[in-house]
Amino acid sequence: MPGASILTRRWKTLVWPNSPTAPAVPKGTNDTEPAFYIGTKRGFPTRETGSCFLVNGITVNKTIQTVESAAAGSAFLIEDVYPLIDGGRFAVKRIAGDRVEVWADIYRDGDAVIGAALLWRREQDREWQREPMAHHGNDRWSGTFTPMEPGQYFYAIEAWTDEFATWSHGVTRKQRSGADVSLDAIEGAGLLTKAHGAPQDAAAIIIRQCEDYLQSGDVGPLLATELGQAMAESQQRPDLTRSPLFPLIVDRDKARFGAWYQMMPRSQSRVPGRHGTLRDCIARVPDIAAMGFDMLYFTPIHPIGKTRRKGRNNAPVANEGDPGSPYAIGTADGGHDALHPELGTIEDFRALVATCLEYGLELALDFAVQCSPDHPWLTQHPEWFKWRPDRSVRTADGPYSDIVIPDFNSVDRAGLWNAFRDAMLFWIDHGVTIFAIDNHDTAPLPFWEWLIRDIRRRHPEVILFSKTFARPKLMKGLAKLGFAQSFSYFPWRTDRWELEQYLGELTRYPEREFYRPNLFVNSADLLPYHLQGGEMWAFKSRLALAATLSGNYGIYSGFELLEHEAIPGWEEYLDSEKYQIKQRDWDKPGNIKPYITALNRIRDENAALQQTVSLRFLGVEDGETIAFVKDAADPANTVIVVIALSRHVREFWLPLGDVTVDAGGRRHHVTGLENLLTGEQSRIEWGGIRLRIDPARDPALLFRAVA
Repeated sequence: MPGASILTRRWKTLVWPNSPTAPAVPKGTNDTEPAFYIGTKRGFPTRETGSCFLVNGITVNKTIQTVESAAAGSAFLIEDVYPLIDGGRFAVKRIAGDRVEVWADIYRDGDAVIGAALLWRREQDREWQREPMAHHGNDRWSGTFTPMEPGQYFYAIEAWTDEFATWSHGVTRKQRSGADVSLDAIEGAGLLTKAHGAPQDAAAIIIRQCEDYLQSGDVGPLLATELGQAMAESQQRPDLTRSPLFPLIVDRDKARFGAWYQMMPRSQSRVPGRHGTLRDCIARVPDIAAMGFDMLYFTPIHPIGKTRRKGRNNAPVANEGDPGSPYAIGTADGGHDALHPELGTIEDFRALVATCLEYGLELALDFAVQCSPDHPWLTQHPEWFKWRPDRSVRTADGPYSDIVIPDFNSVDRAGLWNAFRDAMLFWIDHGVTIFAIDNHDTAPLPFWEWLIRDIRRRHPEVILFSKTFARPKLMKGLAKLGFAQSFSYFPWRTDRWELEQYLGELTRYPEREFYRPNLFVNSADLLPYHLQGGEMWAFKSRLALAATLSGNYGIYSGFELLEHEAIPGWEEYLDSEKYQIKQRDWDKPGNIKPYITALNRIRDENAALQQTVSLRFLGVEDGETIAFVKDAADPANTVIVVIALSRHVREFWLPLGDVTVDAGGRRHHVTGLENLLTGEQSRIEWGGIRLRIDPARDPALLFRAVA
């Protein structure tokens, strides 16, 4: 601290002439090296595993670890940290520019004044950034920070005893009781000599206030607010305690909000019987953008194997001219880093990416970790696969017999893992920043954790979408590993109670901190039973539900044309274009493209619909109607949605008595509703409003709440 030596000499001369020099600052008590770590051996982060800790790979008994920490003299407990996923094993997720709010219980014995700070940094940075934490009573503290760029981060909490504030608090209390504080004043002045590393302004305040005390003998200068603030920045912190480091993933905004349009590139030709090309896809971009979609999502675009190729409707034997399934990846023409020759060239692909960006779309690719029996890797790296006694490769069973699952635990698993990673990097180098990972439940969890971290480290802007219908806990586990978005069970949630229960589950803590659902209404693999009747109201209802319940939703091409022909008894399209080429009239009469366009426009204009976590269901008495409210804080926006779940005309009372709206930074009860489709204004009376829905016309009512 500038001037500290002068202050120390002055103090020794005037107060304690025969005292030794001021004590040195103990090693390890500055801001960058805490004296104690909660849950760690000094300097070594630990991970809890049941009743033990892992310290640098060595298992340590939890009881012993606690005793060692206590013996070291850690004064603080830092507990009940929020947000946290499985004790910090997995990362919390946020969007760049969003404020991260952290809460924790921080306490120690006695009535000393505590200081606490929230630390955060990007994983690759060396320096911590700090924000003060505020005390809210009952030892509960909070702090916030705002990461502005996508990437992987850490945050932690530090606590220490504010010795000078503790002294000041005690002296003030004694003064009020009329007690003599002359000795206390000497002790307080002595604390000033322990200040170190203060900024110039703080150092000047400390010296000035100490001089004022020494000249007047009055304790008043030592109790000045500005001195307390200066000392808070400068005093020793011998019991500084730091929590473990907690991981945080920060994504760009497209991870939270987007409308996806999935299509099969080879079916985009307008000439019957002709294989579509990437140039045909380019011609469709303006139409897809006009409907308000943000992502153009392709099924696999790689060479398709011929061995065990599937025929129409997944027939086990293909006929001459059958194109096969695009999920059987690889031929002599190449594998995961190659284009199917009939789609075009890599120059055509670059032109497609550029056209998408011109129209405000991003291109997303399916990334399937599987091969056809003709994939070059089978001959180049036979050790990456499992082989049968007759020396034939082991293929998948049943309807997927045209694909081979690599052996992710092979003797050369590092080579296999790197090969998939390098294939993804190839497409990133050609402008792709979004990947939908298909059938990834066939690969081990450690592979996905490694791949996600590696890709994010190199390209934090990349979004990985977990596109799988697996067991619910496995889907959540994959999301914890770092996938930015996940498929959901929305296609099978049709009744009101099912929707409320399921979305309630995904938007509560801790699921909302790591699971971002993408509500696809259909897909290349799925035609839900409730759409197989081809009723327009049902298509509109499911579309409105998906588009308003979640910030992310998607449709598979043909949905806008009400395509609904299914294989009897299956949730699978009849004559699925997974096994054949289709041509369509995209402006066919009876399409719902205007309805899709209107919904996407409303989503773009209302921040409340651009997120998922702020969702609350309303208690409508009509069991065939679902109602909910969504809020956005910045900018303030509250949207109320009511959707019919059956074809019949509905009339009902919508209760809004407990719904409030932000106006001028304060919450007010709703006084009116603005219909977001028609602009019609309605007044709220008696705490609600009577509504009527005719699903044949429109099964959804969308309102902006007015204060």
